[in-house]
Amino acid sequence: MSRRMLLRYGLLVFAALVAAGADAAPVKFVGFDDMSCRAWVKSKDDAEQRKSYLAWIRGVLTGHNYANQSQQVSAISTGTVENFVDRFCVEKPQAEFGDAALRMSDKFSGRNEAITK
Repeated sequence: MSRRMLLRYGLLVFAALVAAGADAAPVKFVGFDDMSCRAWVKSKDDAEQRKSYLAWIRGVLTGHNYANQSQQVSAISTGTVENFVDRFCVEKPQAEFGDAALRMSDKFSGRNEAITK
């Protein structure tokens, strides 16, 4: 899957989240077959898979910036993204790494709380 396509998927996921609001059903990620933190951890030894996951997460952050232009995530390094998701998955091993991307948009945009309507 190309990086451009992954960014588009990330934008779609984020747009769906914004449209759904906080009171709606849990977000269904449009991403990979396995979005678990377990898959994230396993990808550490698979450079291509990790690269795809990171591109997808950066696409979600870009979608956040598009939807919330007054509270954008600043330029963020791939290493920072990777470290954030690593920590998230250690703390919440049963979660999905897509949730880490959403929490990252909360933290690094200055909003520091879950997205609401």
